[in-house]
Amino acid sequence: MVRDQGFSDEALPFGLFKDAPPRRQYGQGSGVIVSSDGYILTNNHVIADAFDVDVILADRRQYKGKVVATDPKTDVAVVKIHAANLPTVTWGDSSSLAVGEFVLAIGNPLGLSRSVTFGIVSAVGRADVGVADFEDFIQTDAPINPGNSGGALVTLNGELVGINT
Repeated sequence: MVRDQGFSDEALPFGLFKDAPPRRQYGQGSGVIVSSDGYILTNNHVIADAFDVDVILADRRQYKGKVVATDPKTDVAVVKIHAANLPTVTWGDSSSLAVGEFVLAIGNPLGLSRSVTFGIVSAVGRADVGVADFEDFIQTDAPINPGNSGGALVTLNGELVGINT
């Protein structure tokens, strides 16, 4: 945890997703709480074809999630949980990012919950990566592994500037 940047173990606006497709396989990814009443932003590929979406918050509370919106073209999805007074992320301005700026990637890589990695913005406006139909990516050298998808890319002030994919 990055305590000196205003984050705490119990009040992080980030979560872990576990989904169970019909074949009883499961995958996992990350998400970012964007409203105090339970809307969570993640990647579409994290929840695509999911039979169930289980959400585990940083404080270990568990919820059944409902996919309420998806956009495969941009690889973005929104999941809703029934909760109130949740901590939310502060929105940043990704268009103001500069190459060389420090960022943090927050997520659940390889099933390890609440991981934070540090890096710099290596490039902005990356396209032709082949991940989504519409691409305008922020490239970072912060380590991002399977399970980080859907998690937050934040400035050192904790402002959301991207979603890890």
